[in-house]
Amino acid sequence: MEIKNVARIVGLNENTIRYYSDNGLIPNIKRDKNNHRIFDEEAINWLIGDKRMREAGMSINDLKEYVDLCLKGKSTIKKRYQIIQNLKSQAQTQLKEAQQRVDYLSKKSDIYEKGIINNSQDILNPKKW
Repeated sequence: MEIKNVARIVGLNENTIRYYSDNGLIPNIKRDKNNHRIFDEEAINWLIGDKRMREAGMSINDLKEYVDLCLKGKSTIKKRYQIIQNLKSQAQTQLKEAQQRVDYLSKKSDIYEKGIINNSQDILNPKKW
């Protein structure tokens, strides 16, 4: 399959796919006689996995390590598990921080809403503190 079709199927742009290919994130990518990348089912699976890991917040460097570990097989399962656990922990921290921001903004929004309804002073304007 050609890169244009693969980009449409996996939802990545062609430049990202080329970058992943050139940096070993799609192992064993095949090329035709004109040196164009040929994407088989395995290559597409790698791309989908890469995309999902990036969406989960994995850095490119960590993704490279993860792919390398996958290629080494079963003996790396514990290490890969730890990488996923670390990523999960980071995501949970980010979620907690995001919830704190939402809580703060909700309180602020409520004060503004009450002020608008009651036509009260502009107490949230730092200029008036």
